[in-house]
Amino acid sequence: MTHESAASPAPRRPAPPTGWRRTAFRLPVHMFRMGLGPLFGGRLLLLVHTGRVSGLPRRTAVEVVEAGTHEGRACWTVASGFGPGADWFRNLERTPHATVQVGRRFHAVTAQVLTAEEGGELMARYAPRHPRLARRLSAYLGFEVDGGTEDYRRVGESIPFVRLTEGAKR
Repeated sequence: MTHESAASPAPRRPAPPTGWRRTAFRLPVHMFRMGLGPLFGGRLLLLVHTGRVSGLPRRTAVEVVEAGTHEGRACWTVASGFGPGADWFRNLERTPHATVQVGRRFHAVTAQVLTAEEGGELMARYAPRHPRLARRLSAYLGFEVDGGTEDYRRVGESIPFVRLTEGAKR
């Protein structure tokens, strides 16, 4: 007999897509490479990072959760929906210097992993701006939310977020 605690269970991490779903997930990468980046209107960016094992350039399209400035420099904050084990996330931990393509423009950036507290605050700001997306993301990650700020803060504390800051020293 197992004992269940009163605390909510840890959310499940979705498995990275395979087969035709992987092809669908990779479609934005190909669209950026064909010069169609402006179609995403700044909602997606192409992250060009260095493979931690191969040392070769790798490309991943990620959703921009928040764009703005940090310490006077342009920055984009992205989330790793597949958790800290996602290849692009692990690659940035090893080599934080990367390039992002937003629309047709390229920017040299330095990656910084946000703390769980910063992630919670970020998700609490994101949810009111994009309520449907926030609910769908939370459900995809295995969280039940009622739409309250604290629910989204809890979700954000469990998602690894990365701030990509332009022009930071290499």
